[in-house]
Parts: sequence; C-alpha cells; structure tokens
Amino acid sequence: MTAVGLGRTRPGTVAGAFREVDLADPDQTWPCVTDLIQRHGPPKIVVHNTAELVIAPFAETTLGDYRRTWSSMVETLVLLAQATLQPMVRGGGGTLIVSGATASLRGGARFSAFASAKFALRGLTQSLAREYQPAGIHVAHVILDGIIDTPRSRDLHDLDPARMMDAGEIAEAYWQLAHQPPSTWTHELDLRPASEGF
Repeated sequence: MTAVGLGRTRPGTVAGAFREVDLADPDQTWPCVTDLIQRHGPPKIVVHNTAELVIAPFAETTLGDYRRTWSSMVETLVLLAQATLQPMVRGGGGTLIVSGATASLRGGARFSAFASAKFALRGLTQSLAREYQPAGIHVAHVILDGIIDTPRSRDLHDLDPARMMDAGEIAEAYWQLAHQPPSTWTHELDLRPASEGF
C-alpha cells in the first residue's frame, strides 16, 4: 500500500487529504486520484516515491521478484502519471518529481531486479519530461544516493543516523525543485549525504 496525499503546504506542515491506495492497481488508483482532484483541484506537485528492494544473486532472483519490483516502481508511475498529468496541464502546470536511486544509473551485483526497474523508471521519467515540458509540466528525476533515515531503515541497516538522509531535508529539496522558474528547470538531481562515497 502507498499513501497518496494532496496538499498545498510546505514540507513539515500537515494539511490536505491523505488516503492509502495500492498504486499498482488501476481500480484503486484512478478512483482515488479522481476523487481527490474533484474535491481539491488539480495538484501542483506530485511526488512518486515507491520502491521494492530485492537483494539476491541473479540465479536466486525469481521472475516474481522482477514483476514485484517493476510493478512497485514502473507500473505505479504509469498509473499515477496517467491520472494526474492531464489534470495538471488543464490546471495551468505543475511538477512531477520521481525518486530514483544509485541503481538508476548503474546496476550492482545482487541488485538485478531493483536496478532494472530503477533504470526503467528513469527512462520513463525522461520520456514524460520531454512530452509534458511544452505543456508547462516540470518533470524531474531525483537520485537519492544514500539510506533515508526512517524507523524501518534503522532496523535494516547498521548505520549511524548522522550518515543517513534526513527525510525533511529531502522534502525541502523537492519543494525548491518544484518552485524553479521555467527558464532553469532541473531534470535530474543527485542528493546524497556528505559522507557518501560516489
């Protein structure tokens, strides 16, 4: 399940409407997004931030693992973008931000399912940018090169939180990205902790 939120406030504040929906399911996504748009108007900022991390040797990575990662990342963007981009165009413009990862740029051993989906997500984002930019929609891909500090990631990784990415600071970077003037739109951005090697 993925939370879908529609709000018009700065990061760190709470406002708007939030629903839980499986973004890979068109029978859930379309009605949910349509209802939010009817109630609140077309969104100005849409953030796609889904992931399904599979780490396994290639010989042990099943077709189901690939389908799950592709469904979680690529299919969800297809459905979310189809549900929101045209309303954003009719509403006068907006920003679609897609969260990527280091795996968007290079595949690693034991990351074949994850990297293949992240590569596809990046390509889809580039296509959407080129198609919707003339209509006033800023589409950007953000590479999050590091571990985001969440309770789940603290359980999964033995890493000092000071070396992790702060979710509020990511949100602030996204907010700034969404408010760039059209003469200087960023289409791909790398964010990483200062301690991260690259």
